[in-house]
Amino acid sequence: MIKTIKPGLFTTVQDEGRWGYQAYGMPVAGAMDRYAYRLANHLAGNRKGAAVLEMTMLGGAFEFQNDCLVSICGADMQANLDGARVPNWSAFQVSAGSVLSFDYVAAGCRTYLAVRGGIKAPPVLGSRSTYTRAGVGGLEGRPLKAGDILQAGIDLGSGAQPATLPEQFTARYDQEQTLRVIMGPQDDMFTAGGIRTFLESKYTVSNEADRMGYRLEGPKIEHAGKADIISDALPEGAVQVPAHGMPIVMMADRQTTGGYPKIATVIGPDLSLLAQARPGDTVCFHSCSDEEALNILRSEEQRYFDVQRFLEELQYSAWTQC
Repeated sequence: MIKTIKPGLFTTVQDEGRWGYQAYGMPVAGAMDRYAYRLANHLAGNRKGAAVLEMTMLGGAFEFQNDCLVSICGADMQANLDGARVPNWSAFQVSAGSVLSFDYVAAGCRTYLAVRGGIKAPPVLGSRSTYTRAGVGGLEGRPLKAGDILQAGIDLGSGAQPATLPEQFTARYDQEQTLRVIMGPQDDMFTAGGIRTFLESKYTVSNEADRMGYRLEGPKIEHAGKADIISDALPEGAVQVPAHGMPIVMMADRQTTGGYPKIATVIGPDLSLLAQARPGDTVCFHSCSDEEALNILRSEEQRYFDVQRFLEELQYSAWTQC
């Protein structure tokens, strides 16, 4: 069992998300940074889709009442185990009675804490992800609070041992990011000048940036006419542009439909970078083709495979030395 001593600013249980229910009005939710989330589970030796803790901006403090293997990936929240610093992008053993604590982020925005076996929580529509606006999933559909008790689940995958990922597998969270997009589906509702503005300008992440969406500030994007459409489905990464001309990128907790034209959609692999952006950071957009986007996705999947192979080789080396 794991006792929550301090919950952090906004800490929730998340997994891959509640897919397949948008048609019924249920948002997907799930981990904002899918890359850091998946690597945390790889390091902990969990099955794909196991639930983890997602911490935002300020991490929590947790007392472990049993020996177990845990891992941390994503933003650097200066993790300490019983007062000793532990590296990010690593898995390590904790002993019964140990306290793992986190501070404010030094880089990035969201940190993922995985425990071997995953976080135990009752699935809602096939997912343990917390969607706070509806109060479903996770721990009573809410962020963690002091005194909450968490338990490890049984989502065990491959074997696991303490390890730190080499730099080639870690992510870098700069204060300026380029996000690749596929244009459309309503890019014809913007002037040529508006599209140039969108693709050639820098935008600043506003204070209105959360799990639902990131509102950006910068040069106004010009519509060709009206700035409304009949509401249609909102995919993750959709870039809506209301009448005020400022783009809004839809994230994990987005509503299921929207009535503003979508000038483009941020590709999946780059959404992890945006999920780690903080207010004041800047982003710019770069158009890519469907084929380019598919190749980028293939590269991301290859990295997951390479990480798993790296960890398996570590385990084999440790076994042969016994």
